[in-house]
Amino acid sequence: MKSVYFEDDDILQIRVSDKPIVREISQGWNTNISYAQDGSIVEIVLLDAKKEGLLPLEFKRAA
Repeated sequence: MKSVYFEDDDILQIRVSDKPIVREISQGWNTNISYAQDGSIVEIVLLDAKKEGLLPLEFKRAA
């Protein structure tokens, strides 16, 4: 997984796979999810990430 924050545009991009993107679906005005051919999630893009309180990110490890 790789995440990139574009501060000037307040966009958080989370890439979870290197598979090619074949479909993108908006889950609301600020959330877009990209899918691979097999239906798995490839990328999540969050607009206005900091403004909406999504940053800073907090990661927790599963037990």
